[in-house]
Amino acid sequence: MAELATIARPYAEALYQVALKHDVKAWGLALDALSLVAQDAELRAFADNPKVTSEQVFAVTTAAAKQDLAPELQNFLRAVIENSRLSALPAVVEQFHVLANAAAGVADAQIFSAYPIEPAQLAEVMVSLEKRFGRKLEAHVALEPSLIGGIRVVVGDEVLDTSIKARLERMKVALTA
Repeated sequence: MAELATIARPYAEALYQVALKHDVKAWGLALDALSLVAQDAELRAFADNPKVTSEQVFAVTTAAAKQDLAPELQNFLRAVIENSRLSALPAVVEQFHVLANAAAGVADAQIFSAYPIEPAQLAEVMVSLEKRFGRKLEAHVALEPSLIGGIRVVVGDEVLDTSIKARLERMKVALTA
């Protein structure tokens, strides 16, 4: 959604600039917790209720996040809530991580696998993927049983699909051509 990204970008850039003066990694963890809370449909409904004050939404959000927020993060969260941008918070956090990773020379790698990947296997795969993509990667693994076997890796706008499902699709195209 382009509109959500447009809304999220200035918040993320400002947040990142302030985080540079503190601990960016710790801020990222706190923001991840806030993002998870902001994705909750019940919290959004509560926040959209006209009878509920911004301070009540802030109190519920911080309590649910179970994080000790720095004063700057508290101010940020208050601004997001007062401007009715709680639904944009996950996009803000995502863009914050993109900025932080770009500064660190790291890219996020979404790895979709049909089966759980053991830590030792993941380490081997990451070595190969970092060579393939030419940069340091931070892995985020998700299960996707429809792949049948193998993995599909998404790094930015690049996709590496070595799944059995993709191979079957290629064979289907070749046979019907």
